[in-house]
Amino acid sequence: MHELEPTLPDLREGGPRRFAALRNRDSRPYLFTSGLSMMADNTEHVITYWVLWQTFHSPALVGFQIISHWLPFLLLSVWSGSLAEKYDCRKIIQAGQVLFMLVSIGWGTLFVTHSLTVWAACILLVLHGVAGTLWAPAEQLLLHDFVERRDLPSAVRMNATFQSVGLLLGPVVGSALLLWLGPIGGIYANVLIYLPMTILMIRTKFTGHIRDAADLEKAPRVTLRDTLLVLGRIRSNHLIIAMIVISGLMAITIGNALPSSMPVFAERLGAGSSGDLTYGSLLFAMGIGGVVGGFLLEATGVAKPNLRTAVVATIVFGGAIAAFALTGSFVLALIALVVAGVGEIASMSTAQSVVQLEAPSAERGRTLGVYGMFASGLRTGGGVTLGVAGATVGVVPAIGILAGILVVGAVVAAVYAARQRQRPVLPT
Repeated sequence: MHELEPTLPDLREGGPRRFAALRNRDSRPYLFTSGLSMMADNTEHVITYWVLWQTFHSPALVGFQIISHWLPFLLLSVWSGSLAEKYDCRKIIQAGQVLFMLVSIGWGTLFVTHSLTVWAACILLVLHGVAGTLWAPAEQLLLHDFVERRDLPSAVRMNATFQSVGLLLGPVVGSALLLWLGPIGGIYANVLIYLPMTILMIRTKFTGHIRDAADLEKAPRVTLRDTLLVLGRIRSNHLIIAMIVISGLMAITIGNALPSSMPVFAERLGAGSSGDLTYGSLLFAMGIGGVVGGFLLEATGVAKPNLRTAVVATIVFGGAIAAFALTGSFVLALIALVVAGVGEIASMSTAQSVVQLEAPSAERGRTLGVYGMFASGLRTGGGVTLGVAGATVGVVPAIGILAGILVVGAVVAAVYAARQRQRPVLPT
């Protein structure tokens, strides 16, 4: 029988340690290099998006930048999860990092030779998205190898926190490289930021399969049929389904909608035509909330890897976004965004931890792939969601309505998961 609030890791024997992933000499280097690679990912966005706009002034290309980043997650996440199950995760992560570097080198070559075209840009944008898709499931399996089961939530949360630091610093580093080295020097310098992760994958002994080796009778087949069978088996675990639903709702409602709508809120809160500090402060507030929230949750240990934590954190996130949409005060807006950042990282890291801990060892990669397909892939449609709702009622009300939908969806997911606990166990 499945419990609504299972103590998923073996917490009774010693309990999870605070900052366990940072104390672990194997996972600690990965956390830092993971943050660096995420920073490089976003640094590349800053440089290339600026050059593409200056060259083509194409709104359609701006839209494709978002689609190309997230669509590979929607289409290829389960496949990349299958690869992570079958092959050495170190090699898969290296392949993703090398592809990131080749894309940056490709951009630099096009800039140097003045041969940048729309079709060439589209190819590189798609390849960048594919690199991220390769990286995601493999890194989660590697985290599972680095630490004991009881410390896995710490590893997932700290990895998300360090990547949030990378997300926060990426625009700063990208802007600095643009100013100091120009787009050509900046994009080539960005290649070097991917190297620490690539080198670490040569040095580490972990493959993503060491702890579960006894449970893996044979390498899984990477076929569409086997993938569909895994999707069918996931349906029987209501807790995993609830986490996937919550993460998917976050992706398609607020995920991409909020950053793209921030200029509207900045203007509403009194920003001038140049945006002054209002626009940048709003963008920074939610990012710093995610970083501070990650460390705060780890230090206090209040975020347990269970359904209640994921649902409450999602409600906090949605409620804070709704408050942000309703307020006309700049100070209250900043506070709401910081709270939203805390709620978002708590929700995402908890959901991912639960999926990892609940997934069968032999199918963990593909299960994480399904999770990624919804949690990241559905961000492809986030812009469409906001566009339709914004055109109907206006951008500001639309954000509030989408936040409300997220909160209701989280509650429905909790009820759905609770049904499995209440179902009587039939005698065998």
